Amino acid sequence: FYTEAFFDDCKKLNIKYPDVVQPATGMIESYIKVISGLLEKGYAYQAGGNVYFDTAKLEHYYVFNDHDEEDLAVGVREGVDADDNKRNKTDFVLWFTKSKFEDQALKWDSPWGVGYPGWHIECSCISMRYLGEYLDIHCGGIDNAFPHHTNEIAQSEAYLGHPWCRYWVHVHHLDTAGGKMSKSKGEFTTVTTLEERGYDPLVYRLFCLQSHYRKSLTFSWENLDNARAAYDKLVARVAALTGEGTVDEAAVEAHQAAFKEALGNDLNTSLAVTRLYDVLKADLNDETKRALVGSFDQVLGLDLLEKAAALREKEKVPVEGAEEIEALIARRAGAKKDKNWAEADRIRDVLKAMGVEIKDTPAGVEWKRI
Repeated sequence: FYTEAFFDDCKKLNIKYPDVVQPATGMIESYIKVISGLLEKGYAYQAGGNVYFDTAKLEHYYVFNDHDEEDLAVGVREGVDADDNKRNKTDFVLWFTKSKFEDQALKWDSPWGVGYPGWHIECSCISMRYLGEYLDIHCGGIDNAFPHHTNEIAQSEAYLGHPWCRYWVHVHHLDTAGGKMSKSKGEFTTVTTLEERGYDPLVYRLFCLQSHYRKSLTFSWENLDNARAAYDKLVARVAALTGEGTVDEAAVEAHQAAFKEALGNDLNTSLAVTRLYDVLKADLNDETKRALVGSFDQVLGLDLLEKAAALREKEKVPVEGAEEIEALIARRAGAKKDKNWAEADRIRDVLKAMGVEIKDTPAGVEWKRI
């Protein structure tokens, strides 16, 4: 149920389905093999029915920060009691046969008794099986840096005998006004919740892209409303592109280089979105702009060309549709009166997409077909 729900949400957010999806429960033989290897190499020990990794055997355990060992909490997850079987407080379990969770539903036979793997060994073994002995990039939330990723590095490099992963990408939290969004606090929003409140999931995607992954992002409905206004205006601007002219290949190459440079700057998606706006404002013909929007959106994943086409179809007005045009102009006037400039600009772009040009004059708004 949860796997299907997760991937359904990913699809709505234009997150690509992985080439490999491996449930942790299908890798028991690999865990046993690696744990046995760590025992043979002297990096692990048995105590109290469990198998532990011995962090004292490492020259450098704290790989991400210069931690003060005395200031660190015990190297286990919050809420789990200290384990008296450990030789060192930062040691961690590779295989459980005894724990406070005796009602654990899933257990398997092993050389050390019936039990189940520790949560760190799972990630290392799945990665080694499908990606080999060297990783380029490992991702995860900033709260995984210690102890989870730290322990992954410890056990992987001890087993392999060489450096394991070149780059670690730690994403910071989505916060509310009261701090980190979490289910335990009752502050937990799902993609379904967004849809129920009338938000396109891609509005949330744009909301995230406008920040940097190494900065905490504050969620509020007001902030999401601002992202929706920006997304709607962006779609309307793309819809207003007429497709006139031929693609200027030199301009495409130059703007693509600027876009790639933004992403090459530590995945600066906010700057990449700015590059998209630069294209829409540039002195380029519409066909070149459309080509660049399509190119950038292969990365941004905002469905801009598709949504723009749907908007053009929805807002298509027959020649005799003066009443509809006047109604949109009136809505724009109301938005300007309310100082909702984003909505006013969006309606102007919608009118342009319909083939209508408007001009503000002292006597009122004049419009004509183009």
